[in-house]
Amino acid sequence: MTDVPDLGAFSEGLSYAEYRVDWHRQVQDAPSSGADASERRLHHYLRYNWKRQTHVHEAYAPSETLRSALDALEAPQAWRVLTEPWCGDSAFLLPVIAEAAALSDQVSLRILLRDENLNLMDQYLTNGSRSIPKLVAFSEAGKELFVWGPRPAPAARRFAALQEEYEDKSALVGTFLEHYEDGGWQAADTELAGQLRSVVGASSSVAEG
Repeated sequence: MTDVPDLGAFSEGLSYAEYRVDWHRQVQDAPSSGADASERRLHHYLRYNWKRQTHVHEAYAPSETLRSALDALEAPQAWRVLTEPWCGDSAFLLPVIAEAAALSDQVSLRILLRDENLNLMDQYLTNGSRSIPKLVAFSEAGKELFVWGPRPAPAARRFAALQEEYEDKSALVGTFLEHYEDGGWQAADTELAGQLRSVVGASSSVAEG
């Protein structure tokens, strides 16, 4: 992996391996007998999301299009992801980001926990919401190259459609996650490739100019 550029607060965070180790520790630490409903609910999300991300890692094979886009990178990129392990979207999408980053020595990936970095999160709101995961890519000089997330376009359309059908948020989310379980997370591969190609294309245009 390339060295981390000077990105201020974005230079902090965890490696993906460190993030998963801490997540797994939380999964193994079952709530105490005196835990309240919110603590038990959080542990439920952490446990099921661990299974989801494991499934994606086992099922995912980066596309040739994404591999080609990564191979075409001529300069280092620092990828920073704002997220939390309790997030259902992130359980399906962060593994795709991590697998992609691992394919290129030009990419350095760090994970920043959203709730510990709200000042950064608030710079990348989605329709006024602190929606995650949010990937921000920077150049070696600290220039923002692209922002992606919190959902691939097909997932965003599916969620919007379900909002018209459901009033109960829990029921909505449960139905929505079926989109990812049916393979909807794979759209992240296509969109990441597109983002990378746009960066390479923009760099080529500048060089030719």
